Amino acid sequence: MTNSQKDCFGILDRVFPVGKEGLREIVPACFECADKKPCLQAALKTEEGFQLRSEVLDRSPANGFLGKLRRWSEKKELSRLNKGLGKK
Repeated sequence: MTNSQKDCFGILDRVFPVGKEGLREIVPACFECADKKPCLQAALKTEEGFQLRSEVLDRSPANGFLGKLRRWSEKKELSRLNKGLGKK
């Protein structure tokens, strides 16, 4: 990470906004940024990021009992991490 963080660092709706077609897109200016990877990782660790990850899990297929159990476990982990975020 560089010494000077930009205003948009880690803000999901600024670095990974919903595009015209209803899908999230990386902003073209972010491709040139040296901090793109830590920025996106930080954005996914916010409350909005946990919500996005939960929505992705809801849309993914869960075939059979093990698939449903795995998805439940991942959603439970996201919920736990999100609650831990609020305690800080």
